[in-house]
Amino acid sequence: MLFTDYSSAFNTIVPSKLITKLRNLGLNTSLCNWILDFLTGRPQVVRVGINTSATLILNTGAPQGCVLSPLLYSLFTHDCMARHDSNTIIKFADDTTVLGLITDNDETAYREQVRDLARWCQNNNLSLNVTKTKEMIVDYSKRRTEHAPILIDGPIVEQVESFKFLGVHINNKLEWSKHTKTVATRARQSLFPIGKLKRFGMGPEILKRFYSCNIESILTGCITAWYGNCSSSNGKALQRVVRTTQYITGAKLPAIQDLYFRRCQRNAPKIVKDPSYPSHRLFSLLLHAKRYRSAKSRTKKASQQFLPPSHKTPEQVTKWLPGLFALCASPQPLFYTAATLSILYA
Repeated sequence: MLFTDYSSAFNTIVPSKLITKLRNLGLNTSLCNWILDFLTGRPQVVRVGINTSATLILNTGAPQGCVLSPLLYSLFTHDCMARHDSNTIIKFADDTTVLGLITDNDETAYREQVRDLARWCQNNNLSLNVTKTKEMIVDYSKRRTEHAPILIDGPIVEQVESFKFLGVHINNKLEWSKHTKTVATRARQSLFPIGKLKRFGMGPEILKRFYSCNIESILTGCITAWYGNCSSSNGKALQRVVRTTQYITGAKLPAIQDLYFRRCQRNAPKIVKDPSYPSHRLFSLLLHAKRYRSAKSRTKKASQQFLPPSHKTPEQVTKWLPGLFALCASPQPLFYTAATLSILYA
């Protein structure tokens, strides 16, 4: 996995190239002209106290903080795609991740994809920050071999054992101990304000609302990607935070497990209906198109945590979807990682 980082990605968009790509996507001329006018000829000044700099006219980039900027950047990078079937490129705003499945120690396709990405960046006025770009190798083979480092325009990309991706700590063993400990620590730090609010005489409903906004949001961030496969001890550590908050507020709070199931069931229809979703291919209808085929697994643990052996109807699949996110990574580490990253993006 290659987690890339761009230097000032939004500020390097070339409006003329963006408009060409938008026209190729089928946008009408008037809309393209409106976007071109929006991005070019923008005056900018710097003000410090009562002092103001001279006006500078900008003709590149997209305004920072503008609602349109992430969308325009996504359209600008839509043609950055994987060439080989064994590779996957996942993008979220200016975060781009390259996933490569290496079979029989053949890294040719993966390294070619990295070189293609570097060339694409040069052709589109984007600068890769090699210092902040990291590579993480997930290797489940019995005989592990040393993998040569990736070079981008000369500098070597650092290989790391863990990486914080969209707020979630992912390591090369696809374990979640570090992430759950970080989440539990952040949530416990937010218990002090709840105690203060209670001493000020706030009622249970207000305290519960504060918990939902400030603590539950921390505990459940991207929970469908990591909770199903975290250890029992880590799950109990998170639940202790909920019990402590429940004791302070005096209000009934939902368990972490219930929140996890609820989020999974909410995502189920999206996965089943979206063919581009990495987890979608796990759900294939039988010939009569009324039941889903059972998932195949090489390990007993995975088969017990995944969909039950009996075939389920499309309506029933949402009930059992949480098992999907608890699937062991050993049989297909690349697919599991791709599914995890896509859940994070969602």
